This record gives sequence, structure tokens and C-alpha cells, in this order.
Amino acid sequence: MNSLAVKDIERSSFAASSVLVALGSNLASAAGGPQQTLQAALGLMPAFGLRVRIRSPFYRTPSLKEDTQSDYVNSLVEVETALPPKALLALLHRIEDQFGRVRRDRWGPRTLDLDLLDYRGLIVPAAGRRGPEAGIGPLPLALPHPALAERAFVLLPLRDVAPGWRHPVTGVSVDALIRSLPADALRGIEWLGG
Repeated sequence: MNSLAVKDIERSSFAASSVLVALGSNLASAAGGPQQTLQAALGLMPAFGLRVRIRSPFYRTPSLKEDTQSDYVNSLVEVETALPPKALLALLHRIEDQFGRVRRDRWGPRTLDLDLLDYRGLIVPAAGRRGPEAGIGPLPLALPHPALAERAFVLLPLRDVAPGWRHPVTGVSVDALIRSLPADALRGIEWLGG
């Protein structure tokens, strides 16, 4: 187990590390439709000090709130950064803001969603509330991302980027996590390539 104290996740002395970040969009932004928004966000990351090492293909996925929102376009990247986890999460929120992200509803539509999934296998329990009861706004840092193992739209591109990845808490492989999803979890997910 690779757990850190809160003071450690705020240090600025981290060596450059590879981390996993999920991208999603289901609303147009100034950059264009959801896929163009994700491409533009990827293109902007180096200006924020994030070096994209590997990117998954794009996937079209149904919204978690079925029948109430447009489908999402999702992808996943491995980025290299020297930022500590809390600073990186704040930076991801700043990039979201560049694309007009507005937080009105916990699982509402969005121009850009950037989720910090895994930071070198570190385990950081959430220091605040998460889920619908957490209200609107950025959530507290939690690593790995608490819902990562339950979401096909994260696990499929994760397998593309890091096929040997294992969940830092459970040690379960990404392939095993995909196999353990409910039968209908993959329904409606379409590989878009790119």
C-alpha cells in the first residue's frame, strides 16, 4: 500500500511522475463539439506543464443519467508532471475552466471533465464528502478516484493506455475489473478511434 499523509500530497518536491487523467465531454465548447473539446484540452496541457505521454482512443458513452443528457466522448491519458497531487487537481480544474466548465449539478452535462484517476499508485482517502450529498463544486482529492473501478467508460480507455495497471487499493487488474462489471455496463459504448 502506498498511502501518504495529507502534508505529503501538498509538497512541491515530487519528481516528475506519470499520472492517469480521464477526459470527458458532452457539451460543445468554444473549441467545437465534445471530441474537438477533448482534442483542444489535450493540446493545451503542455502549456500548463503537463506532458501527454500516451492517449487512448476516443469512446462515445451513454450518460450516467440515461435519457436526460447527450452521450459523452471519453478518453484517458497518461501525463507526466512534477506537480504534487493537490496542485495537479487544482490545475485540472483550471483547464476545465478554460473550456467553460460550469458546475450546476454533480453529474450534470459538462463542456470538459478532467478526473485525476491515479497518481503513481498513491492512496489518499477523501478528506471531505463525495457523491450527491457533496453538493456542487470541485470534490476533495481522493486517490485512486473512488468510482474508477465501477465505470466502463474509464476502464476501457485505461486498458488502452496502461494494460498492466492494477487498482492501488485492491490489487485487481484492469482486465479483471472490466470482467466484473455488470452485463449491461458496456452497452452503448462505441469506439471512435482517433
